[in-house]
Amino acid sequence: MSDDKDPRRVVERFMAAMEKLDYDAALTHVSDEIVYTNIPMGPVEGPAAVRGLLEPFFASTLENKWVISHVAVNGPTVFIERLDRHHYPGGWAELPVVGVLEVHDGLITAWRDYFDLATLQRNLAQVGQSLG
Repeated sequence: MSDDKDPRRVVERFMAAMEKLDYDAALTHVSDEIVYTNIPMGPVEGPAAVRGLLEPFFASTLENKWVISHVAVNGPTVFIERLDRHHYPGGWAELPVVGVLEVHDGLITAWRDYFDLATLQRNLAQVGQSLG
């Protein structure tokens, strides 16, 4: 399999772009039919919907760091355990996340992030942020 279609490499490039909030670059790695689900919040479909969900959430971040601790690949499915660190004007908020991404023909077709919503809300409140 070529490097440009290898599921792990596709996800690594996608995650690197998302960490920088470079939506234009990140969304080149997703299919037009992508389904993105923040498990506690529900799914959105299509690149524009992914951007529409994430861009407002990250609008007030000064910097992001996605610290990846474990990666496992099973065929087209990539599992990533990570610590999402978001720097806001009030400080850093951290969120443990497990992402499961499916890659077909070099594009991400499904992305599911599993995290605890109460942890997210508590950590955002500590830095003066909210979900909306």
